[in-house]
Amino acid sequence: MRIRSVLFTAFLALTCTLSAQSQKTDIMILGSDHFTQIYNSNNPNTDVLLPQRQKEIREFISSAIRYRPDMIMVEVLPENQQKIDSLYTLYVADKIKLENLEDGRSEVYQLAFRMAKQLGLSKIHCVNAPGGTSQSILDNGENIALYKEEGLAVRAIVAEKMKALQENNLSLKDYLLFLNKPGTYNKVYRLRYITPARVTNGTFKNPDAMVDTAFIDPKYIGAELTSIYKNRDYKIYSNIVTTQLKTKSKKLLLIIGAAHIGSLKSIFRDDADYQLIDPKNFL
Repeated sequence: MRIRSVLFTAFLALTCTLSAQSQKTDIMILGSDHFTQIYNSNNPNTDVLLPQRQKEIREFISSAIRYRPDMIMVEVLPENQQKIDSLYTLYVADKIKLENLEDGRSEVYQLAFRMAKQLGLSKIHCVNAPGGTSQSILDNGENIALYKEEGLAVRAIVAEKMKALQENNLSLKDYLLFLNKPGTYNKVYRLRYITPARVTNGTFKNPDAMVDTAFIDPKYIGAELTSIYKNRDYKIYSNIVTTQLKTKSKKLLLIIGAAHIGSLKSIFRDDADYQLIDPKNFL
């Protein structure tokens, strides 16, 4: 009887574990550049509205959409949800064209709107949060050379790909694939969230309004910068998980600036209710 009892307990524990795993919510974080920012009116190759770039966007979407999410989220503040709802309703009804919108080049429209329409989703969810600041405000302090050298190295890698895109030697699809490679976003993650902590005893240079300087400790100036970025990421995370609680969706897709990928993945890895889906399985 004792053996049977032990076996039954073990079986029950295994069943509960498997059940918990099956109830996890999937989330795929898809990194993107901000298409409106890479656009240069003097360089047609940077225009995502060109037929060639539109073809490349369709190719990228045809791969990513195989994930078949039941909820798509974008880097737009929730207070703009009504605007996004209105435009998406018009887009689904074929009453507007993306190229006619003031910011129609945005990845919100070029990627999220198109994916959601193809999937038959009724809504696109805004989950961005205010915060963040420029990395350049960390300009001095002990070990600042480490931070600046790493920043130059990361920017050089991205600049090389951007130059190839501008010279039409790299497709927009391949540029997006580059942003979603661990070798890319992990370098950005280290620069924004790891290396700054090595910088101490300094001051911020020309901090913007998003930085509350009243509570900045100069001794930990680099860690203070990281906390500014992380604070925003946790707010975005909060918007994601609370939206999921309302919608009960089980397959989430987040389209967001590539600089957020590493940080948000680190947060969701610690959330037992979620399972991170690797984009490489589809891209």
